[in-house]
Parts: sequence; C-alpha cells; structure tokens
Amino acid sequence: MSTLTANASLAAPAPASFQRASTRDWIAVLAGMIGAFMAILNIQITNASLLDIEGGIGTGVDNGAWISTSYLIGEIVVIPLTAYFSQVFSFRRYMLANAILFPIFSIACAFTHDLGSMIVMRGLQGFAGGILIPMAFTMVLTKLPKPQQPTGLAIFALSVTFAPAIGPTIGGYLTENYGWQTIFFINAVPSAIMVVALAATLEKQPMQLHLLKEGDWAGIITMAIGLSAFQTVLEEGNKDDWFASPFILRLAIIAAVFLTAFIWIELKVEKPLVKLSLFKQRNFSIGVLANVLVGFALFGSVYILPQYLGQVQRYNAEQIGNVLAWTGLPQLILIPAIPMLMKRYDVRYIAFLGIAIFAISCFMNITLSLDNAGDQFWVPNIVRAIGQAMVITPVTAITTGLIAPKDAAAASGLTNMLRNLGGAVGTATLSTVLTKREQFHSNIIGQSVTVGREEVRDRIAQMTAYFEAHGISDAAIAKQQAIVAIGSVVKRQALIMGFSDTFAVIGILLAIAAVAVLFAQKPKAGAGAGAH
Repeated sequence: MSTLTANASLAAPAPASFQRASTRDWIAVLAGMIGAFMAILNIQITNASLLDIEGGIGTGVDNGAWISTSYLIGEIVVIPLTAYFSQVFSFRRYMLANAILFPIFSIACAFTHDLGSMIVMRGLQGFAGGILIPMAFTMVLTKLPKPQQPTGLAIFALSVTFAPAIGPTIGGYLTENYGWQTIFFINAVPSAIMVVALAATLEKQPMQLHLLKEGDWAGIITMAIGLSAFQTVLEEGNKDDWFASPFILRLAIIAAVFLTAFIWIELKVEKPLVKLSLFKQRNFSIGVLANVLVGFALFGSVYILPQYLGQVQRYNAEQIGNVLAWTGLPQLILIPAIPMLMKRYDVRYIAFLGIAIFAISCFMNITLSLDNAGDQFWVPNIVRAIGQAMVITPVTAITTGLIAPKDAAAASGLTNMLRNLGGAVGTATLSTVLTKREQFHSNIIGQSVTVGREEVRDRIAQMTAYFEAHGISDAAIAKQQAIVAIGSVVKRQALIMGFSDTFAVIGILLAIAAVAVLFAQKPKAGAGAGAH
C-alpha cells in the first residue's frame, strides 16, 4: 500500500458496525474543523485590508497581492504532503505541531516591517495552516460512520464557503477599529482551544521514521518547485505583461518542466506522493473538476468584490467587510440543513442547483454602473449565499462517494489542493481579465469621447466654467483640469465595465461546473470515503 494513503491507524476510523460516532470522535472532528476554518479564513482575511497593510509595511499596491498569494502558495504546496508526513510523524504529532505553529507564524506577521519578511511569514503561516485543511477533511471521512458523514461534510463546508466570505468582514472591522496588525492575532485563542481538544482526543501512535527513506522525494521536490513557479507566474504575470517579461518567461518554463516531471514521476514511481490513479474513477474526476471551478469562483468573487468596492466606490476596509458579510452569514443557517436534503434527494441535483444559483448571483452583477454600491449587492450576495451553501457538501459526497477508506487521505489532499489551486488561478486570472477588459473598454469609450463631438466640447466648457468658479483663475489651466476630469470619468466607467466582465467569467465557469456534476454516477446515500 502507498505510504501516502490513509490506514486504520491514521485517524482511528470508527468501526463500520457503529452507527454513531463517540463523543470523543466528535470533539476531535470539531477541533479539526476549527483549524480548517482558521486556515481558510486567513486566505481572504487580508483582502479588505490590503491598502492598510501595504502602507504599514511600506510597499506599493502592485506588490500587496503577495500578502495573500504567499499564504496560498504555502497551503497549495503542503496539502499534498500531509498524508505522507502524517504517517511518518503520526497523525497526532503532525496535527498538533502545525496547530501550534499556525498561530505563532500568524502573530509573527503582525510584527513584520517590510514586504520580504511579510511574504516569508505569510508563506510559513500558509504552510502550517494548509496541513489543517486536509487533516480535518480526513477525520470526517475516517472517524465518522457512514450515516454521519454528511453532517461532518456540512461542517467542513462551513469552513470552505463561510470562512472566505466572512474573512474580509472580520479583517475590515479589526483594521478600521484596532489596526491591521490585529487581524493576525485572532488565530491565537481558537488555535489554543483546538490544540487542547486535539491533545485530549487524538490517539497516540508511534512515529514511522523509516518511511522517510521510502518517500517520493523526487515528486515532492518537483511538485514544490513547479507549483511555486506556476503560482508566481500567475501572480506577477499581469503586472509584468506576461511573456514579454524574461522573468515570467523563465518561471513559466520552470513551472512547465517541473510539473511535467512531477506528473511523469507520479505515474511511474511505486509509492507516489499523489495518487493520480484516483482520477480513473469518474465521480472523483468530475468532483475534482467541479471543486476546481468552484474554488475559482469562491476565491475569485471574494477577491473581485472588495476590489470593486475599494477602487470604484472608495469603501474603507470595514465598509467592504459589511457588504461581504451578507454572503457569509446566511450560510450559517442554510448549510446545516443540507444533510437532510441529501437524505431525500439525489446529491447530483442538489449540487447542480447550488452551483447554478451561485452562477446566477454572478450574472446579476454583469451590468454594473456607478450606482452599484453596497446596497445594490445585498440581493446578489444573498442569492450567492444560498447557492454556496448547497455546493460543497454534495460535491464532496460525489467526489468521495466511491473512494475506499485507505485512499481517504490521498483523496483529501488532492481535492483540497486542487480547489485552493483553482482559487489561486481564479484570483490571478480575474486580475488579468480586469486589466485587459478595462483597457478594451477605455479604448472603445475613448473613441467616442473626442473634441470633434459637440457634446464633448459642451461638457468641457461646462467643467471649465465650474473650475473657474471654484478658484482657478487661469482659463487654460481650468480647461486642462476639465479634460483631466473627463478622462477620469472615462477611466472609471471602463473600470466598472471591466468588473462586470469578471463576474461574467465567474458565472460561465460555474455553469460549466453545474453541467459537469450531472455526468457523475449517483453516489450511495450518505456516501463518503469509507461508506462501503
């Protein structure tokens, strides 16, 4: 058996004869969920506060996205390693060590004074936090018996969809009222509760250090280099004009070479880091595809909306957070009801409906105008919350429904890594779409706004008179100010139309995901890894 698959000792699965997990098992699962929630929360918690953090550490707007990206790179790289290292060092030790390191690195971020140290600390925080996500997922699939897995998956879904939505709200409130440093301190108390609960409930197991010799180190190295280079290309490509930049071109070649080598190694090696053979199962492949596209939409929408509110409407961090709260709060009510729906209806149809509603919420934002501010996003955000609440739990049931218990950890690592990678690709792609479409719309509008048109000349004359009436005595300077002001209006309108296009992209990809889940096989009731 692969060193990267879960076994009975990995997370002490409940015997199949038990229909209900013990209190001890539930405490362990819920403690793991705290870790998953905090880890996912911290991907987006800085989004509404980037301008404040950038000012605090003395970096420019172009570099600020690295504050989120470095964290995400750490998570994406470490998630596939989790199954292997949890066997080497034992599930309990590995989980506890990273549950302790996560808040330590988080607090360290608050004391950074430059971009370089912030990137390093956020990367280490992501490396520790990324472990907590698949570990929590694995505990659901191994500690809970078949009838209770949908409930566990629903709790996990709260982490995946509620945490990104509420992250900017928490970050914005803390930044505006107590300073940006405080957003990195909030992990301390929940992490302490998690550590105590895990220490009391997880079984002690011996380390298996001999497995280090059997590790797929070639796969580990090629994956880490390839994914890091790929994510850097995504992050920096738009700013550096993509392949026109020698730096981006070299990184793209490195990413392509190392990721190709990684896939080849995984297909050939006896004990692979990532069990690619899982993709032979139709439901797993379809579920992962849906997860990637949903990850694109989840993280992409939470990236785009704060950008719109900040750049177009000039909202501060707290105001942005208040708008996004209406995407998160309804899910607290809706997600717990999903397991009951899954008992009565085909999970494929629930997943289809949820993703379709999520897509509709995005299409509701494709006709943005300057009048679209916080209040106008209330209905689309509520619709989005309804859709998101119906997505993760049934999609996860589809993905893991035919997975054997011994493959639970491998499936967990692949699913969570690719969903987060989808989020990283989504953020970078939407940033590029926004830039390119803003340029496109600016050119189109600019062709109409010329001094050759009478209405444009009239508008310049009106604004010139306005500036002259408000303290500018020189007519030439007043006219120049009027032309600049009109140019700003054109640029702002083009930016708004660019944001509309990004929502259209998200909606289209979600529509593809919705159709894809219909091609899956119907999972067994209460399906999940180990549901055999």
